[in-house]
Amino acid sequence: MGLTIRSMFKLALFFIFVSCLTCVDESLFKKCNQSAFCSRFRRLEPQQNRFKLFTNTSTLTDNVLTVDLLNTETNHWYTLSLSAVYPRIFHFEIDEKHPLSERYRVRHALAEDLISREILVDEITDQKIVISEGDKTAIVQADPFRIDFYYGGTLMTSVNANGQLQFEHLRLKPENPPAGEWEEEFNGFVDSKPRGPESTGLDFTFPQADVLYGIPEHADDFILKDTTKGDSDPYRLYNLDVNSYVVNSKMALYGSVPVLYGHGVDGSSGLFWQNAAETWVDIVLGNAPSANFISESGIIDVFILLGTSPIATFRQFAALTGSAPLPQMYALGYHQSRWNYDNDSDVAMIDSKFTEHSIPLDSVWLDIEYTDEKRYFTWDHARFPNPLEMINNLTENDRHLTVIIDPHVKVDEHYFFHKNCTANDYYVKDKDRNDYQGWCWPGLSSYTDFLNPHASKYYADQFLLTNFKESTREVGLWNDMNEPSVFNGPEITMQKDNIHFGGWEHRDIHNIFGHYHVMATHDGLIRRSEGAVRPFVLTRAFFAGTQRYAAVWTGDNTAEWSHMQASIKMCLSLSVSGISFCGADVGGFFNDPSAELIARWYQLGAFQPFFRGHSHEATHRREPWLWPEQTKQIIRNAIEKRYRLLPFLYTLFYEHERFGRPVMRPLLAHYPWDPETFRLETQYLIGDQLLVAPVLEAGQHNVNVYFPQRNDSLTEIWYDLDNYNKYIQSGYVEIPVDSNKIPVFQRGGTIIPTKSTVRKSTVAMRGDPFTLLVALDARGHARGELYVDDEQSFEYRYGKYQYLEIEFYNKVLSLRKIDTDAFLNKDIVIDRIVIAGLAGVSKTAKVYSASGIEKKVTLSEHENFKSIDVANLLFEDLMTIVFN
Repeated sequence: MGLTIRSMFKLALFFIFVSCLTCVDESLFKKCNQSAFCSRFRRLEPQQNRFKLFTNTSTLTDNVLTVDLLNTETNHWYTLSLSAVYPRIFHFEIDEKHPLSERYRVRHALAEDLISREILVDEITDQKIVISEGDKTAIVQADPFRIDFYYGGTLMTSVNANGQLQFEHLRLKPENPPAGEWEEEFNGFVDSKPRGPESTGLDFTFPQADVLYGIPEHADDFILKDTTKGDSDPYRLYNLDVNSYVVNSKMALYGSVPVLYGHGVDGSSGLFWQNAAETWVDIVLGNAPSANFISESGIIDVFILLGTSPIATFRQFAALTGSAPLPQMYALGYHQSRWNYDNDSDVAMIDSKFTEHSIPLDSVWLDIEYTDEKRYFTWDHARFPNPLEMINNLTENDRHLTVIIDPHVKVDEHYFFHKNCTANDYYVKDKDRNDYQGWCWPGLSSYTDFLNPHASKYYADQFLLTNFKESTREVGLWNDMNEPSVFNGPEITMQKDNIHFGGWEHRDIHNIFGHYHVMATHDGLIRRSEGAVRPFVLTRAFFAGTQRYAAVWTGDNTAEWSHMQASIKMCLSLSVSGISFCGADVGGFFNDPSAELIARWYQLGAFQPFFRGHSHEATHRREPWLWPEQTKQIIRNAIEKRYRLLPFLYTLFYEHERFGRPVMRPLLAHYPWDPETFRLETQYLIGDQLLVAPVLEAGQHNVNVYFPQRNDSLTEIWYDLDNYNKYIQSGYVEIPVDSNKIPVFQRGGTIIPTKSTVRKSTVAMRGDPFTLLVALDARGHARGELYVDDEQSFEYRYGKYQYLEIEFYNKVLSLRKIDTDAFLNKDIVIDRIVIAGLAGVSKTAKVYSASGIEKKVTLSEHENFKSIDVANLLFEDLMTIVFN
């Protein structure tokens, strides 16, 4: 039997992917010395400041200060615009004053349009301009040009202190252009670069910082390393499809968020470099750490975040780019995926086996093989003859289905989506303005141009149930390959000289392409349910602001201990960069994990915001019941721990949307005065209540847990979540572990809402009562919150919820509404209260309700805690329980 060219190509791709299950060919991806603009920038000598500000040109219009800026080497003029946009946030732009053509400005990363706050011009001289807004100040120095940002009189961030400002102005092509400036070749691919050199770069210094962190996505340490030593490359931000990526690497990966923070014991600050082109970031460590940003095109568009604490800077970035909307409860449950579940019988088997083995599950996932030959919005009816029946069977069993839809479109004249995109001019163009074609999973593919609002709407329309008839409003969506991935393209992505709607080159918008894809998907799902159901979308590619539309996973990892360890660092970087809903493929996407590794990975995954098992089609099946009995039990125990904690996680996600605080946090977020926490990457916090210190190495019998120091005279108390053993000393403590143990500790002074009964899914648990875990601090006090709504709709945004404060003070536990005007047509029932650290009380307590009902309850004594069973107590506002 002969093979067509297309089938041979697809077969070759398969063998390439299988052969690289444990490797990535780094030669496919650029290093700085292979990138002309990065090389040019790196050749700049520090302190060679070429720019001078002319303060006599300054104007203040609508609270925006505008001043002319001259490159004294080229005599080219620029404009600096400076304003204050939120409390403790300055914004500035630098652009050409009279460009040959408009330069690209990022759109749709910010949560809302900027409104400039009233600023005062305190001083203007030939040498400087001083502006202020409240307790923050910007001093703009004229010659040499630099900007110093102060909060409360303390210098937090300096701009161009090292003289690294670079802005290559647009120009006409010379007869003999310098090499690399007007055309560039890499691995046989030629970039025509029709606008020539147009890079921008700038340095930022953090005088108060000891460490720098941020700029995901990299499989590297959370705390950024110095990149100027030896032959190190800068960190690269360029969304790329990198399978089985290398850990401890500065290579670019699937997404980019150009936000960076500096932190030291004397304060925190940060910056957001709003640019969607390829970007490199050099980190220079020393007495005052600095970062040099350089992007291939666009303008200089920067927000300065004057914290001055880590949590404050995270919230400021959330104010700019938005926080993740509260997900449906089921999205926080466990997800089971594989490339691929083969047919509807396979899906039914997965569903039934999880029930049979009493393992909770909320969603079954389908990868690309469910489609009719990779035509998205279709089904392979030989494998899935009745998709609606399959979906409804899952729904009736209180579970969900999630399906994949990628941005590439099969070039097939019989495929409706391709025909309509071609007819309506909805595709990205090549440099010659023809529909761009590259290779991806369907073979020859074109790519929807999501910058075109009509194309984006057409794509989103396909999710409507009148169009995608074999779907329901309960089905979740998975957007993959949206860097975009192009198998036969340069660096496995799209050519930079491709053309998008509005005439913009792909180089201008590359890092935001996946963001636009996800925006369209989210829009389609909102309209699919007529706004009745919160969408669930998972994406691989992302940019700043993507958290408003989707969760993120860390991509094609490998079944190795180092990749499990890297998932903590990567999710911490994502979390502080606005993307709280983060997780990694449990067990590793490539290769086969050992029983020990899979067990430990489930234990870790249960304590990360997004929790999914997923694997490559070339790996062995690894559903929990396929492991030896002991391993299966460990996996079940880990998933059950997750489900008990779901009320706590759900509350944290609500508070994330409302207040902008990350769900998963580095220890420095709450212990910014303790230098030992700065570089801790093997443990982390969930909220400020739980400290997670997972087992991260094979054969480990002890975990060296660091309990951070307080900054006051009180002693911090931590309680083991499994048995309430108490730890009151700060510093490192060896915690013994067996195969079932993941060290997790509740901070004294907190109250966590949980559920005691674990059922097959979150939907099945909706009506179950809550258990409160009260961990007292050294004063015998504790507080916490509980958030409750219908777990699926947007009704909570219209007041249909309850948000409660729970406080233990002077041996009285009180419950009250935080938002007194909120309402919920659902009883909040409490069945049990566990109290750790309680001493000197009798064996009974009295419950007082707001309606005057008094009830006596009995305390049960345990080795490390006391508990009371309150027999399904209905919450009433201002309810109290008094312990005598």
